[in-house]
Amino acid sequence: MSFLEVRDVSKAFGGIRALDACSLSVERSTITGLIGPNGSGKTTLFNVITGYERVDSGEIRFDGRAITGEKPDKVFALGIGRTFQLTRVFPRLSVLENMHVAIPRKGIRGSMKHWGPSQEQRQALDLLHFVGLTTLKDAPAGNLSYGQKKLLEFALILVVQPQVILLDEPAGGVNPTMVNQLAGLIRTLNEQKGITFLVVEHNMEFVMGLCHTVTVMHRGITIAKGAPHLIRNNPAVLEAYLGA
Repeated sequence: MSFLEVRDVSKAFGGIRALDACSLSVERSTITGLIGPNGSGKTTLFNVITGYERVDSGEIRFDGRAITGEKPDKVFALGIGRTFQLTRVFPRLSVLENMHVAIPRKGIRGSMKHWGPSQEQRQALDLLHFVGLTTLKDAPAGNLSYGQKKLLEFALILVVQPQVILLDEPAGGVNPTMVNQLAGLIRTLNEQKGITFLVVEHNMEFVMGLCHTVTVMHRGITIAKGAPHLIRNNPAVLEAYLGA
């Protein structure tokens, strides 16, 4: 049984079927790429896995348990984190204050309590050092470059030590140097911590150089899965991207 598994999931918006009996499997401690033309259903698949959209039919399982229909906070608490195409940070808070907000606590008082020189703060500073944002810890998050915001969002997810991270176009709009930095962070977390990644990305060089396995979507279904070098020359994949 796969670590994360999508079984025959369908999702329609009005008369448009975004997912059509779509299936996907992700093995534990791997980096899996998810590619496909625009409109193939990749982000919708992320949304149904993480509870932001409800499936019309089918099943989603994580680590042996059904999570179909669970709300986003429950999915997150189970160990599945994700980023979004558009970064989600608090622009008026400092970088370090963003990390403070991300740390899970019970009740509103826990969320609003003063943050002193505690284990929580040390953890946050360690993560900011890991993603290369230590020198910007006191800067408003809204002043960061787009790539730096993506690194901050990545650090925010790592606060809760997820088992699986879904990255939605992490390299989109980011300069090549920072793309390479992000790829290095993903490899380190995968190799040293065993974190599993599922990555939606249009940057083929990024995907093919990073991922162990690549799955291809087209018109709401998965049409191919395999090692990057096999996917690169797969006739069905070339037709999906380029047409017959």
